[in-house]
Amino acid sequence: MTESIHPHAIVDPAARIGSSVVIGPFCVVGPDVVLEDGVRLHSHVVVEGRTRVGPGTQIFPFASVGHAPQDLKYHGEPSELIIGANNRIREHVTMNPGTEGGGMVTKVGDNCLFMMSSHVAHDCIVGNNVILANNATLGGHVRVGDHAILGGLSAVHQFVRIGAHAMIGGMSGVEQDVIPFGLVMGERARLNGLNLVGLQRRGFDKEAIRTLRAAYKALFAADGTLAERIEQVGEEFGDQPVVGDILSFIRAEASRPICQPRVENAS
Repeated sequence: MTESIHPHAIVDPAARIGSSVVIGPFCVVGPDVVLEDGVRLHSHVVVEGRTRVGPGTQIFPFASVGHAPQDLKYHGEPSELIIGANNRIREHVTMNPGTEGGGMVTKVGDNCLFMMSSHVAHDCIVGNNVILANNATLGGHVRVGDHAILGGLSAVHQFVRIGAHAMIGGMSGVEQDVIPFGLVMGERARLNGLNLVGLQRRGFDKEAIRTLRAAYKALFAADGTLAERIEQVGEEFGDQPVVGDILSFIRAEASRPICQPRVENAS
């Protein structure tokens, strides 16, 4: 099947359009855009810049994808936005390409859902199977691990890391890194336990969850410094892959602060 382009769409002749692509009325596609096989642009979608949209991805009305970053340091450098396969990008979503100060690329993985008016800023790296609920916002340079979920109206500060399988509660402001499997919430987000519902939904067995809970308690509820507790947890649980994910995340950028729980949520 060849592509289907509505006569009221504006598609630059230089754009690269794959097989079975559908472009609805009043869409605009720029000259440096690549739409891979099976992409569907519903009406009134704008895709500009050096943007690649992976196969099977759908973009809904009034989304703006690939326009210049909202960064005053951006001076027109030829940065990119790369979107993976089978994503759903809903109404009014905005995604910006990278900048010279951040590696020149923004990347989105596969099978993600970006609900209405969510925002992916310049130089973000978003993993696979990630969900951003309505109006969730990623600042520049944010990294989001696989299967993370960001609740509605949540906001993530620039350069923050969100670990795999983490859950960000709605209306939370996240200023510090969130460990894999962590659950954070609050006007200035604090760690509020583990994302137990997400773990169960994704098939983690009871033993893995029990091990995570024991490691969490040792990491955040015990005496001593965090650095000491990290070493202790490594010695006690380091052979467990789920705990290893958390320790590797913390150690990868040990100088960065991480979200920690209040005393009542540390066990």
